[in-house]
Amino acid sequence: MLAVLGGAPGHGYELSQRLKQRSGGELGVHEGSLYPALHRLERAGLVESDWSSGDGRRRRVYRLTPKGRRAASESREEWRVFSAVVDRVLGGAT
Repeated sequence: MLAVLGGAPGHGYELSQRLKQRSGGELGVHEGSLYPALHRLERAGLVESDWSSGDGRRRRVYRLTPKGRRAASESREEWRVFSAVVDRVLGGAT
């Protein structure tokens, strides 16, 4: 979710659609999981939110905090290292 928020702030449904689009439809998140995850990220100080009513509908818009940007960057690096190791184990990269 941090990576999805890295591009731009967004409300819950919008974020779930970005995740689906960026994963080519392979990853999806149900509303029952999405909002609890966003709330956990907010409590951890990685995400902040405000109410918006730009199109006449009141929605909570989430954005990364500086701490969230650092965490997203660290997670990307951890994933890069992990996937390279798995690739070597499986006989991919040498």
